[in-house]
Amino acid sequence: MTGVTPSFSQRWAQAAMRRVHNAAQVTRDTALLLALAVSPATHTAARRARIAQHVVHATLPQLPWFTVLAALAGLVLIRIVVVTAQSYGLSQFALEMVVRVLVLELLPLSAALFVALRCTLPLASDLRRLQARPGQPALAPAEWLADEVMPRALAGMFAVLLLVALSGVLALVLAYLVVHGLSLWGLDGYTRMVGRVFSPAVTLVFVLKTLACALAVGAVPLVSVGGPVRPPPSGAGTAVELVGLVRMTAVLLVVEVASLLGNYY
Repeated sequence: MTGVTPSFSQRWAQAAMRRVHNAAQVTRDTALLLALAVSPATHTAARRARIAQHVVHATLPQLPWFTVLAALAGLVLIRIVVVTAQSYGLSQFALEMVVRVLVLELLPLSAALFVALRCTLPLASDLRRLQARPGQPALAPAEWLADEVMPRALAGMFAVLLLVALSGVLALVLAYLVVHGLSLWGLDGYTRMVGRVFSPAVTLVFVLKTLACALAVGAVPLVSVGGPVRPPPSGAGTAVELVGLVRMTAVLLVVEVASLLGNYY
């Protein structure tokens, strides 16, 4: 008996249901990962040592490269904004625009994408290869998350938070030096302007945005790998990286839209 080909609406509904199911699974695994991360009973001596090892490996190689790139890109952007503002007679707003655009919006996303491409996406492929290793013992989902996923996820989150903090301070220093040079006469007005930009509401949104970006980069690509006993298909490493990248990008987009709404509406 010949099967009936599903209609376009049926295929669309099936695809939508699969996406909803995958999103629910990622959300559930991420929530379980956070619960394990904040539970004191999870952090045994062996797991603390593994977390420290992954934090060092995820952070130290990224620091010099991202610092140099952030400094170069920041200098170019600051100079463009300052010169453009001066040409329109709006030099008094140049520094505020730099702080809002560079520190509040661009640096968190840049740090998140940098850590994802350099750290967490390759770690997702490593997890998939670990699943395929012969003789790999079967672990319960909670043990798999605590032993293998959590150290890598916390390392990615820490790397994002550290890079955002360092690049933010560096951008603020460079912005002052570009406009005022080494003189201290403009420091009083500059600190007042920075304090005016980082109002309590904006600071709260910035902190929540940074934490959400760190969570998206640290957790989503890794929990997308799946459970500890699922056999990887052929070419699984590339597939895992692509799936993790797509899901992580979608979450970052939602976070960015929410932060823009919180800051400007």
